[in-house]
Amino acid sequence: MKRLKLFFINTVVLTLTSFLLHTIGVSFNVYISGKIGTEAVGLFSLVMSIYLFAVTIAKSGINLATTRLVSEELAQGNTSRAKKVTQKCILFSFLTGAIASFLLFVFSDTITKVWLHSRITPKCLHIVCIALPFISMSSAVHGYFTAVRRVYKPASCQFFEQFVKIGLTAYFLNLLFPPGLEYACLSLILGDVISEVCSFAYIYLLYRLDSRRYHNHSRAQGSDSRRIFRIAVPVALTSYIRSGLSTIKQVLIPSSLEKSGLSCSDALSGYGMVTGMAIPVLMFPSVLINAISNLLVPEFSRYRAKQDYKRVKEICILLFKVFGIFSIILTVFFLLFAEKLSVWMYQNAEVAVYIKLLAPLLFFMYLDTIVDSILKGLDAQVSVMLCNIIDLLVSIFLIYFMVPILGLPGYLLVICVSEILNFTISTGKLVSILRHYT
Repeated sequence: MKRLKLFFINTVVLTLTSFLLHTIGVSFNVYISGKIGTEAVGLFSLVMSIYLFAVTIAKSGINLATTRLVSEELAQGNTSRAKKVTQKCILFSFLTGAIASFLLFVFSDTITKVWLHSRITPKCLHIVCIALPFISMSSAVHGYFTAVRRVYKPASCQFFEQFVKIGLTAYFLNLLFPPGLEYACLSLILGDVISEVCSFAYIYLLYRLDSRRYHNHSRAQGSDSRRIFRIAVPVALTSYIRSGLSTIKQVLIPSSLEKSGLSCSDALSGYGMVTGMAIPVLMFPSVLINAISNLLVPEFSRYRAKQDYKRVKEICILLFKVFGIFSIILTVFFLLFAEKLSVWMYQNAEVAVYIKLLAPLLFFMYLDTIVDSILKGLDAQVSVMLCNIIDLLVSIFLIYFMVPILGLPGYLLVICVSEILNFTISTGKLVSILRHYT
């Protein structure tokens, strides 16, 4: 009963935090869209796809490894081992973050010339290099707090990070840098990087204070590094492939739109409206989904460690029922109020068309998030990554061959195929696992 109460409290904390952060984030996106225009939004989305690929290399599966291993140790009462494995995860994350930073710096010239068509200079990517080790170490510490069920601490860190980022970005856009595409991207990136460094300092201080409750009264058995690698390395390798393919996918979209007859500016604007405006609106209610999914990994890890397979099946069925209904209700809402939302938020009625076209995908988007978290908790994280890789390969194929023919409608069709395919494969894997549980 105590565990259920704690799970509920953490869910409420994460939901409220995510709701407030999403509200702030969407409001900030509205401000940014009006400030820099849809073309700059599209260019920044491309830069962010490269940024996220570098972040994937930096993190290298360390968040999941920390959450899983700390959860397993605490389930068995090994508090000192839980502390030691967290420390090793932080060290591992620093090394992977430094490697990612070095690689991005070395290849920044090539990336800006080949992928970004020299629309910006490499200095934007050079600034990103500073943040990568800090982002990676923050990920490890977040994994620790998820495992120990004290999510209110990283929640406070997220608020701190968001306000620092918004304040600095607004300052750079309005007072420091002159107008222009590159300076707009530079303002957004610089604000994000500084906020990430400050965020790590904050979350690490919270970790040092929190971990004092776990005393090192026993020596580690020397297998922690092997256990970290067993979880992190397969996730990292598949994440590299998935994120690399995702980056290729995002970079291909504007160029494929240009091949359909659109100018470079129109291609970036269309891409910006779908990716940077319509999809964030549709994903705004996912705050509850994300809150639940973050907590499902340690919960299902504990059930698996205790071989409580009956409970696993019961919770899976409950989650599908609750969030299936939740997604259907939201789909109807967006279909009815798309015009009002797009005009109210962006003063652009054209965005409503994309919101309506993509709204029926919410069922697949939301439930796929839940399924992926369950699979990670059941030690099937590699299967999750493989599903994503298959999805991305299919998407890249369709973008390369269909979007030049169909234009922006072809891109929307690719999104539909991608979401349905990913959900189908992931759910099939979960059903297969549950069938083996007796």
